[in-house]
Amino acid sequence: MTPQHLLLLIVALPFLGSFAAAFLPTRARTQATLLAGLIAVVGAVGIGSLYPAVSQGQILLSVTPWLPSLDLNLTFRLSGVSWLFAMLVLVMGALVILYARYYMSDEDPVPRFFSFLLAFMGSMLGVVLSGNLIQIAFFWEVTSLFSFLLIGYWHHNQSARDGARMALMVTGAGGICLMLGFILLGQMAGGFSLDTVLASKDAIHSSPYYPLALALILIGCFTKSAQFPFHFWLPHAMAAPTPVSAYLHSATMVKAGVFILILLWPVLSGTDLWYFAVAPIGAITLLIGAWVAIFQQDLKGLLAYSTISHLGLIVLLLGLGSPLAAVAAIFHTVNHATFKASLFMAAGIIDHETGTRDIRKLGGLWNYMPITATLAMVAAAAMAGVPLLNGFLSKEMFLAEVLEDHSGTLIDAVLPWLATIASAFAVLYSIRFIHQVFFVAPPEPLPRTPHEPPPWMRRPIEILVLACLLIGIFPAATIGPFLASAVRDTLGDQAPAYSLAVWHGFNRPLFLSLTALAGGLILYILFGGRLNAAKASPVVGRLKARRTFEAVVERGIAIAGWLHALAGTRRLQPQLRVLMIFALAAAALPFLFLGYSVGSERWTGVDPVFALLWLIGGSCALAAAWTAKFHRLAALILVGAAGLATCISFVWLSAPDLALTQLLVEIVTTVLLLLGLRWLPKRQPDIWPETRMPVQVLARRGGDLAIAIIAGLGMALISYAVMTRPVTDSIADFFTRNAYAEGGGTNIVNVILVDFRAFDTLGEITVLAIVAITVFSLLRRFRPASDSIETPEQQRVQADFDRRHADREVGDTVTDALMVPRLIMQWMFPVIITFALYLLLRGHDLPGGGFAAGIAMSIGILLQYMAMGTREVEDRLMVLPINWIGIGMLAAALTGAGAWLFGYPLLTTFFRYLDVPLIGEVPAASALLFDLGVFAVVVGSTVLVLIALAHQSIRTPRAARPAEPKAGEEQG
Repeated sequence: MTPQHLLLLIVALPFLGSFAAAFLPTRARTQATLLAGLIAVVGAVGIGSLYPAVSQGQILLSVTPWLPSLDLNLTFRLSGVSWLFAMLVLVMGALVILYARYYMSDEDPVPRFFSFLLAFMGSMLGVVLSGNLIQIAFFWEVTSLFSFLLIGYWHHNQSARDGARMALMVTGAGGICLMLGFILLGQMAGGFSLDTVLASKDAIHSSPYYPLALALILIGCFTKSAQFPFHFWLPHAMAAPTPVSAYLHSATMVKAGVFILILLWPVLSGTDLWYFAVAPIGAITLLIGAWVAIFQQDLKGLLAYSTISHLGLIVLLLGLGSPLAAVAAIFHTVNHATFKASLFMAAGIIDHETGTRDIRKLGGLWNYMPITATLAMVAAAAMAGVPLLNGFLSKEMFLAEVLEDHSGTLIDAVLPWLATIASAFAVLYSIRFIHQVFFVAPPEPLPRTPHEPPPWMRRPIEILVLACLLIGIFPAATIGPFLASAVRDTLGDQAPAYSLAVWHGFNRPLFLSLTALAGGLILYILFGGRLNAAKASPVVGRLKARRTFEAVVERGIAIAGWLHALAGTRRLQPQLRVLMIFALAAAALPFLFLGYSVGSERWTGVDPVFALLWLIGGSCALAAAWTAKFHRLAALILVGAAGLATCISFVWLSAPDLALTQLLVEIVTTVLLLLGLRWLPKRQPDIWPETRMPVQVLARRGGDLAIAIIAGLGMALISYAVMTRPVTDSIADFFTRNAYAEGGGTNIVNVILVDFRAFDTLGEITVLAIVAITVFSLLRRFRPASDSIETPEQQRVQADFDRRHADREVGDTVTDALMVPRLIMQWMFPVIITFALYLLLRGHDLPGGGFAAGIAMSIGILLQYMAMGTREVEDRLMVLPINWIGIGMLAAALTGAGAWLFGYPLLTTFFRYLDVPLIGEVPAASALLFDLGVFAVVVGSTVLVLIALAHQSIRTPRAARPAEPKAGEEQG
């Protein structure tokens, strides 16, 4: 397997595993663990096998064409820094999966947990391995989505739901900013390819859009990596299961923002704006996180705020802008993941075996779980920066950098003091974690008798703690080569000389480090005994970030309610009025400001027959608008007549494909609208006689009439401009010349739909499927009540109106209007099926296609409904609309993706002539498979809407209604 294919497989495997895990039985804990663990291990081995090439400075690319003309391809890029982060995602994922096997309860649906976890793993791999800015932004948002599902996994817990919602809103909003920033960055660089962007430093710095792009990208990174003032979501996410905290909130998700800052450091850093925007935020986050962590009473709360502090440390290093600071940031990112994930797992074991995470209730656990205590002590010492552990090395590099002069401002003078204080706070909360959990006598009996966990539950912590020791003692031999490749990839020619030696002699950084260790110890001796009584951290604890967030959300909801009250309405007319006004304005702008004009071709005159046709169609449209006030069925028939006039017009103007589609759509929509009439509320006529109608009503109706006239004249003007413009001046000439040469079909309309604009068609059938499923979901168990009549005058007018214009039940209407014997309807079904297949197979060269064929097939099913009823149709024909929709979507998507196997962009079609025995040469195109998907989606969506409407078409008293069908029964 080539490296390019291996990269694609590594990213795809977690998503495939997530799909497979979702279908495992609820209690299949072992199978789900094996599946998830195998995928993580295979991915890690695959990425590891590519290290020799990466270590030599190569950049491995896997490019799958998608939209090459817009520089948008499915690109995966493996370089030194992305290799390091990918290994972090996969190795940590494997360890967390093993840990979760023993942590999760037997009552939990573990396969669902692993399904979410694998999908998140794939999303993170997409972020760190993507070679395209837009692709990174896409995977970025997917990580927010699956982190939401993981944080809210225990959805019965209110705090889990609140934490998941908060994380999604904060990181999702940041993701939108990141996307906008990436779009600006791509425009400044001249392309969205990561290699193009990384080679455009001068163009980016000189662009007037650089400040805006930088601000948007930083907001995205700061929200994901919990930087001040967006840090508040991370502690509330601790309601998630501990494996989620160990994976997302120490090693992967919160490192995504750090990764983007490292990735784009070569082109975004080096300016005063970068320094003053990034360094202060990192410094504030570092200090606030460390200070608040001291006063936490929940183990995971302490670790959450310490994580915020260490993330601030990394961001501060990147903000300093010096190459050595960037090296220290990369180094500490790896170190933090190892010791913090092991501490989260240790906290989970303590909670699992004692029944509590409250530090005030814990103590003396060394006597019950000495092995776990030892592991946690080593990890906490690494977090505190104790010598001979990995945390000490990267923290010493950090202290060395804050001692350097970077801008000559007050920030440079303050940073050494701030860094030392924050480091002392880190020592303080690390000592508190160790001493009060494992050595202080327990104040009260614990909910459970503590004991050591199963050995395999402890293995991941042992591996991570061993890594802390090995990196701390032998840094050059362990992490050195991997760090070197990441630094060389990130900094390039700016890569500085640095040393990973354990001992650098007595120098200022060592002095600051020892001062922090001593200061933290002294602070704990003086104040450690009082911390258990603290309810919140002084000063900062008074700032309730959650209340602020909820207040902002409530204010946003209130504003939305105010806007809805101001502009919302239960009537469609005002909404349509606004849409029409905007559409008219948009249509008029090109003529007013861009010099657009009607065509130069001569007018051929008006054919009297054609004019008569449109006179009849227009009369039907006007009559429908007038009759709708009195009789909806008559209005529907008149609308159908106007549609028929449009259909004949298409034939007249040599557009048989459009005419065929229009005719079929008219038939289907007329029947579905007939069924839908029963869902409309009872008509409420105006209580005023026409001669005494209020001025407001007259003005509104006059305005509607004016808008309708202007819109009609506008459409007439556009039609006239199109039809009198030379063909060579329009896009039609391109399609006429290239439909057969590039699409292999002579039916230009169909070739446009399934080839030139197939991506649009794929989106349209997706929307069609969503609409059908939404209609079914809304109507299958719900029926809106008719609007009530409140005043006696309204009741009198309504009663009189109902007597004069009473509608019959829709079932009776359909039966009376279509007096066709049941037997004939059943005989017509195979004929219609044959006709639909005929339209499908010939659509690429002659009028027809997947959409028209799907509508024709739907008409056949509608006729069977009229003859036999929905239940009998479902039982006899076994119509499964959801399956039709699913198969159609898969057929269309897989047909488009099949082009990738041959090195062509998504949805590229292939055609050739096949020599069929006894028939001869037959044209064949891959677009037929795509059209087959369109056909299936149209049939499934139409039948699903039919089921939703027809099952509720006859009103019955609530007591007499049959039991509600189950979810699967609606489909037959």
